[in-house]
Amino acid sequence: MPSITKPLIPLVPLLRNELGLTLQDYAGGMSTLCAGCGHDSITAALIQTFWELSVPPHMIAKLSGIGCSSKTPAYFASHAHGFNSVHGRMATIATGAGAANRDLLLVGVSGDGDSLSIGLGHLCHAIRRNVRMLYLIENNGVYGLTKGQFSASADIGSTSRRGEANLLQAVDPILLGLSLGATFLARGFSGDKEQLVPILKAAAAHDGFALVDIISPCVQFNDHEGSTKSYRYMRDHELKEIDADFISAHEEIVEVLGPGLATDVAMHDGGRVRFRAVPEDYDPRDRGGVEAYLRDRVGHGEIVTGLLYIDESVPDMHGLGRTPREPLVNLPYQKLCPGKDELRRFQESFR
Repeated sequence: MPSITKPLIPLVPLLRNELGLTLQDYAGGMSTLCAGCGHDSITAALIQTFWELSVPPHMIAKLSGIGCSSKTPAYFASHAHGFNSVHGRMATIATGAGAANRDLLLVGVSGDGDSLSIGLGHLCHAIRRNVRMLYLIENNGVYGLTKGQFSASADIGSTSRRGEANLLQAVDPILLGLSLGATFLARGFSGDKEQLVPILKAAAAHDGFALVDIISPCVQFNDHEGSTKSYRYMRDHELKEIDADFISAHEEIVEVLGPGLATDVAMHDGGRVRFRAVPEDYDPRDRGGVEAYLRDRVGHGEIVTGLLYIDESVPDMHGLGRTPREPLVNLPYQKLCPGKDELRRFQESFR
């Protein structure tokens, strides 16, 4: 249970979703992260997402590892299931939870250290298995809990708060996912909730592994001049691949965007955000084309955000494994453990 209870002081009646629940019903404990941390903005986007989708809180399973990011599950959906695993092993715990109960919405919250360093191997295999889950990487380029050392996602040439330059090649989770056959890849910015919420809604609806890399500046150790994960750098270099919304499958949306047009918008803090409509030749279902486009934009110093790749043709882990439609957790003991004679007959079928 959270040690700090978030107070409820509604100044106006709170709106209710299809389940009759308010945003407050999807909230959690009071955040103990640094004031201004991008992770708290992601929490707000998650609360908004689940409320708008009318997801029953008891059908959400929150999972995390170790790091600042792994505190996030304590701050939303307090009535959901939860499991805080050891460092880097969240993806394997999520795989087991999904195997036991396929009806749960698995929400894994991790960081660039938890996922791209110690947990990299586990992340790779969760992608390969196409575990049906929403997997968030709260990416700030540093190890915030141990005073700001470079993480595996820090870009070459970016500097620490002490002025040291990073000399190692960064691990890009989006390019990694493309190489492993990921079926849903998106990138967002914690400071842009308007874009992030539709991305999270689409990811939650995806029937497979949905990886969302979210640039989330660390205000304590990585929000300075020379950082490529700071608020100022993101606002100066963000390239929105599409200005999108998420609409339920039974509703139709028609959007007209000027192909290839880009617009710079001045922000209050002096930074600029670049919006760009999808180019005529951009196809989010063309794996090779998406990779080539992303590498080209990186060469221009741009950070592409939005839904970047999707493949809805690949079965999820249960489809690949041909498991029963009824969640294993609901099956009676006699079906789960039919006895040694049935096991012997099963083994004979492989001879």
